[in-house]
Amino acid sequence: MEAPTSITLCIFVLLLVAAARAEDPYRFYTWNVTFGDVYPLGVKQQGILINGQFPGPQIDAVTNDNIVINVFNNLPAPFLLSWQGIQQRRSSWQDGVYGTNCPIPPGGNFTYNMQFKDQIGSYYYFPSLAFHKAAGGYGGIRVLSRPRIPVPFDPPAGDFTILAGDWFKLNHTDLKGILDSGNDLPFPDGLLINGQGWNGNRFTVDQGKTYRFRVSNVGISTSVNIRIQGHSLLLVEVEGSHTMQNTYSSLDVHLGQSYSFLVTADQPPQDYTIVVSTRFTNPVLSNTAMLHYSNSNGVPAALPPPPGPTIEIDWSLNQARSIRWNLTASGPRPL
Repeated sequence: MEAPTSITLCIFVLLLVAAARAEDPYRFYTWNVTFGDVYPLGVKQQGILINGQFPGPQIDAVTNDNIVINVFNNLPAPFLLSWQGIQQRRSSWQDGVYGTNCPIPPGGNFTYNMQFKDQIGSYYYFPSLAFHKAAGGYGGIRVLSRPRIPVPFDPPAGDFTILAGDWFKLNHTDLKGILDSGNDLPFPDGLLINGQGWNGNRFTVDQGKTYRFRVSNVGISTSVNIRIQGHSLLLVEVEGSHTMQNTYSSLDVHLGQSYSFLVTADQPPQDYTIVVSTRFTNPVLSNTAMLHYSNSNGVPAALPPPPGPTIEIDWSLNQARSIRWNLTASGPRPL
C-alpha cells in the first residue's frame, strides 16, 4: 500500500517543480520620483525626474513578463503613473488613473504589479494627475515577442525609442490653472525628442543594416510628423499590432499614439537629419535629431532637410486609412 502513495507523492512534487519553472519571469524596479531642474528649451524649468532621469527609465520586457515597480513619491503633491496601451488584464486597479488608483501621497509609495499578458509592441507611461505630464515623468515601454513566436520581419540590428511631443516653458501648475479657469492652452514653445531640444539626440547606425524605431507622441496638445532625410519608413507595428508593411516618406503620430518602423541604412555614409514637426499648427514647430552612419566621419548629407506635409487634414486621414492590420502575422501567441 505504501508504493502507490510514494509514487503519487513523487508525481505531485514533480508537478510543483514544473509549475514553478513554468511561471513567467518577473522584472523588478524601484523608482524615486522627484522634482529637478531641466533645460529642454535652454531655460531652467522644474521637471519631474524618475531616478534622476528626464525622461524616465525605459521598461524593456517580453510578452507575459510580470512587472513590479515600487514608486516612491518625493513630490509635495499626490502622484500617479499610467501605462498607455497596456491592457491590464485582470489588473485594472493598476492602471494608474484617478478612480481606479488612489493617488500616492507625498512621502508615500505604491507598488504597481502588472503582467504584460499576451502583449507585444511599443508603448509609454506618463503621470496622470495634476497635469504633471507637462513636467515630464514619462518614459518608453518596449515589449518584445517571446523567442519561439515568429515576427514578420528579420531581427533588426538595433532598436531605438523616440519620445516626441510638444513642450511649454510655463510650469505645469500654471498650465493647469489656465485649463481650470476655462481657457485654452497657449501655443507650445517647442518640441522635444527624448527630452532634448534641437539636435540633442544622435542615433548611430551601420551602413547596410536595418534598424527599428519606436515613436510615441507623449505631448499635451499637438500631433507631430516624423521623417528622416533620404530614408524611407517601413511601418511594421502600431501599439502592439503588426501591420501590413507599407512604406512611407513620413508618418503622422497623434497624441498618445505609438508606431514602430524599420529604417535601412542604405545611403552613402553621411549624417542625416531626423525631423519632427507639428501638424495642423500655424506656425509649424520643429525639432531635429541625427541619424549618424558609423563610418561617416560626421559629414552632413548634401540633401536638403525633408519637407513636412501640408497642414491639410486630408493627408493625415488618408495615411491613417492606409494602415492595415497584418492578419497573417503571429502576435503574442502563435497562429
